[in-house]
Amino acid sequence: MGHGGHGASGIAVAVVTMGNRPAEVEALLESVAEQDLAPARIVVVGNGCPLPDHGTRSALPGEVTLLELDENLGCPGGRNAALRALREFGDVDVVVELDDDGLLVDAGVLRRARELFDADPRLGIVGFRIADENGETQQRHVPRVGSSDPMRGGYVTHFLGGGHALRTTMLDEVGDWPAEFFFAHEETDLAWRAADAGWRILYAPELLLRHPKTSPARHAIYYRVNARNRVWLVRRRLPLLLVPVHLGIWVLLTLARTRSRAGLRAWFGGFVEGLREPAGERRPMRWRTVWRLTRLGRPPVI
Repeated sequence: MGHGGHGASGIAVAVVTMGNRPAEVEALLESVAEQDLAPARIVVVGNGCPLPDHGTRSALPGEVTLLELDENLGCPGGRNAALRALREFGDVDVVVELDDDGLLVDAGVLRRARELFDADPRLGIVGFRIADENGETQQRHVPRVGSSDPMRGGYVTHFLGGGHALRTTMLDEVGDWPAEFFFAHEETDLAWRAADAGWRILYAPELLLRHPKTSPARHAIYYRVNARNRVWLVRRRLPLLLVPVHLGIWVLLTLARTRSRAGLRAWFGGFVEGLREPAGERRPMRWRTVWRLTRLGRPPVI
């Protein structure tokens, strides 16, 4: 059981559930209860699904809020609902958001996250390391280009939605998640806004979230939404000169990587949808942000 004291940590934990993993949610909440720094608040969002009466609720530290949404708003929409609930309280300055089928295997995750934010006042986002039951981290989960050591931490340009922590003052400045994305590329949209406002993003591999090995393509709408959101992302956030460069690179990469004809048809359908449909507010990053992201190892065309 955590012993950080209710309200003392300034950290909240948010979990968005899809209603089809009650046992995993129960295990995740138990791992939150075992943290050696107790969260001030915990919000569990049922994303268009009823929430079971978790037996761990009475054992959880801090205030627990359960929200049942009438419809599935997707990952970013569900997280925004949790953030709205947390803003009703004045004692939260860091929000840890966790996938509902993840697990905190180390009792010191919240304490270490707290220390990282305290040490750097311009730290806006901390990304966790994602590893499966065998301790393996997929390369797509490492926020660097190419084959990179998942145990090497440092400042990066991107973070993983499955496990991360956000500073609330950063969110107040740059805005919340892009709910219209539903899923795919919402992390990049938020990361680019944060970087453009001068906030830092840290990959901290010592903060581990255990998560089953999966492929994003398991979702039926993956190819279409992935392409649509990529087009929306660059229309919203990149200088005009870089928009065709970014999209051209990703068309070539998709043709080289995608083996499914049905997947390619869906991807290009989503690509056209992204060009035709409104992308939302256009707020392109400054060129100095482009240079900063490039120096960090990932120019915003890759």
